[in-house]
Amino acid sequence: MALLQGFEEINMSVPTGKAVMTVTESVARFNKATAADLGYPAYVKILINDKTRQIAVQACNAKSANAVKFSKPEGKQTASVNIKEAVVLEALHKYFELPQASEGEVAYKSVAGTIHVEEKVIIFDIDAATSGTMKKRGRKKNA
Repeated sequence: MALLQGFEEINMSVPTGKAVMTVTESVARFNKATAADLGYPAYVKILINDKTRQIAVQACNAKSANAVKFSKPEGKQTASVNIKEAVVLEALHKYFELPQASEGEVAYKSVAGTIHVEEKVIIFDIDAATSGTMKKRGRKKNA
């Protein structure tokens, strides 16, 4: 229709927050907003573009090749999503050089993602990652 040429529809799906990926030595953590923006998929594919230095997280199903277990259903996912698969961490660590952390702390790299709702993909720009350290979580070891 020539009358509406150049117009774009207003996208009615509102992002729930900033999708953030945090990489530490032992886990790749995605905040709850990441799961929500992807539609709480049970499985995702994690893709790496070496040339553009970007990581994409794409919703998929359990039968997809290289599917990684991700989120619980909406309402059941109460916290961030943790991926601890050695293969995934090894691939990510090639791009995220972690700073040294002092005793009792954990080094991390954190980066916000760009959401592509229609494709159910979030893209994280590796070069935009910020470094930091945080206190170790969990039980304290007895001395």
